[in-house]
Amino acid sequence: MEGMDTVAQLMAMAAITAPKARGENFVQVKLLRGQEVQQLGQAMIAYGQSSHKGNFDRDGQNVLNSEAVVLIGIKNAAPATLDCAACGYETCSELSAQAPVEGEFRGPTCAYRILDMGIALGSAVKMAGLLNVDNRIMYRAGVAARQIKLVDWDFVMGIPLSVSGKSIYFDRR
Repeated sequence: MEGMDTVAQLMAMAAITAPKARGENFVQVKLLRGQEVQQLGQAMIAYGQSSHKGNFDRDGQNVLNSEAVVLIGIKNAAPATLDCAACGYETCSELSAQAPVEGEFRGPTCAYRILDMGIALGSAVKMAGLLNVDNRIMYRAGVAARQIKLVDWDFVMGIPLSVSGKSIYFDRR
């Protein structure tokens, strides 16, 4: 659909300009179209089959039926140095001393940086909503994007986009 690139770009702008803790930006944004969208959808389905985790197939099919995907995440996010303990460590120094743990995502991560990512996601989907473009934040898209190395970020979510008579992301079985 004509205009989808513009919508995705406006969503990226909303994510990038969203408020960040201490004014420090670790938020990453990438726009997927065409073959990359298809690659991501197929990877989601394959990951669900290999991991035996539910709904990767359903969400992967949603992505395959999408016109674009906006990936939003964080990479190398330094602690906010507030010593709040929300990450599970008493001080930011303790958090920084931890070896990275690899799983579907890489952690541990400062809670403020995860909040920054959440605010960026909210800003992006608000923009899509204002423009009447169907969307849904999908953790599973982020997992697959990391698995197939579309991004090398620590934590990432995907927002597929569609324009149709009914939302393919919410009117599902």
